[in-house]
Amino acid sequence: MQLKRSKLILIEVIMIIIGILFLFPILLVLMNSFKTFGEVMTDVMALPHKIQFANYSYVWTYLHYPRLFLNTAIITVLGVAGIILFGSMASYKLARTKNKWSGAVYLYCIIPMLIPFQTIMITVLKLAKQFHLSESTWGLGMQYWGFGIPLAVFIYHGFTKSIPLEIDESAKIDGASGLYLFFKIIFPLLRPVTATVIIIDVMWIWNDFLLPLIMVNGTNSTRTLTLAAYTFVGQYTTDWQYTMTAMVMAVFPSILVFILLQKHIVKGVAAGAVKG
Repeated sequence: MQLKRSKLILIEVIMIIIGILFLFPILLVLMNSFKTFGEVMTDVMALPHKIQFANYSYVWTYLHYPRLFLNTAIITVLGVAGIILFGSMASYKLARTKNKWSGAVYLYCIIPMLIPFQTIMITVLKLAKQFHLSESTWGLGMQYWGFGIPLAVFIYHGFTKSIPLEIDESAKIDGASGLYLFFKIIFPLLRPVTATVIIIDVMWIWNDFLLPLIMVNGTNSTRTLTLAAYTFVGQYTTDWQYTMTAMVMAVFPSILVFILLQKHIVKGVAAGAVKG
């Protein structure tokens, strides 16, 4: 019993150390966001001599933060909504269709997860320009559908298979079918995995840098918060105190969403994996 308790304590200590290592860069960025340029350049590890709240007011005004926040919110909400809508519907159809092609179609839907974005980004950019989806927050939001749906299908599919087929049959006997059956009966049952998909995709889309860089970096009216954080990085000099501040202001909303909904991540993923 004592040996088992000692092992648990050791595991807890190791986990705490790992947690500190992961949180240390975030704390370092937060700490340096309250410093002056001289303090950052003198000792990045030291605490600020005087907390500089003026950094945040300057970045708020200089970057037009409300506008950038709105751009990022539009892209994120549109992207997540499309991923949930089409991903859940496709998963339900695949889970309920039993023929020799259903397995192949399912693999076709999830295989894009294995393709690195860097290998197709030039092609994506050219197609986006042809369909007038570049330099547009709405266009960028819709592009995330194609990149996010494969993972959503993978997560939804396993959980959907665990929903008894008798529910569908009973609903059809009562006159429900098609979209009404899905949205009124099936989709509410997908709430655990839907929460998981929302958290994963909000964290991804809100903090994404590469796709917005090649799609909406041309004008200030379409830029996102993560792109704006790069504004203070120059070729010959960098305002590190403002860069750190902009980074904190950019990622804080997504971290807040994660903190509020984190309990659903493991619960939803485990439900989809085990029940499927």
